[in-house]
Amino acid sequence: MEKRLIFILFVLFFGLSNSTMAQPEFDDDVVDTPIDGGIAILIASGLVFGAKKIKKSSIETKHDL
Repeated sequence: MEKRLIFILFVLFFGLSNSTMAQPEFDDDVVDTPIDGGIAILIASGLVFGAKKIKKSSIETKHDL
């Protein structure tokens, strides 16, 4: 039963991903806008998280000595 569910999810995932790649053609008067749906925020939060982990790691190694 689990193999059947995994197969169905696999087929749906790849089937839907192919159908969402179709883009409509626009007239030349439409201005394209860049997609930045929070990627900058995710990168910044990743940098902060990484800096916090490095700082915590260096503090722990100082206490181990």
